[in-house]
Amino acid sequence: MKDITDAKRYIANAKEILSEKAIKENGHYKDRKYVKMAGHTAYSGVLVALDSVLGDKKKKTRKSVEWYQKELSVVDKKVLSYFLDAYDILHLSMSYDGVLNAAVSKEGLEVAEKIINWAELKTQA
Repeated sequence: MKDITDAKRYIANAKEILSEKAIKENGHYKDRKYVKMAGHTAYSGVLVALDSVLGDKKKKTRKSVEWYQKELSVVDKKVLSYFLDAYDILHLSMSYDGVLNAAVSKEGLEVAEKIINWAELKTQA
């Protein structure tokens, strides 16, 4: 349960970065640096939540996106779809590209919350 609390904290921190530092104006953020930071933070929260469900089956090296895809394809295809969206939006569009469109960031954070909520239900079961 601590992992889920941490994952939720990551999302809260990402939202705080966007609202306090990225500065939204007319549906776009002004500072790419903080959009990138928020995207990375939120994506990290997604991974923490997924690790709480999927476990630590691969301790020697970092888990790849492919590893998460493979594991989720067996566990829950709907969450796999959410994960692919989170990867595209949070990791690629926000973290790497720094997309300034606020609607993109909002969608990414919503998908992250869906994954975390799913992980919370799975860890309670």
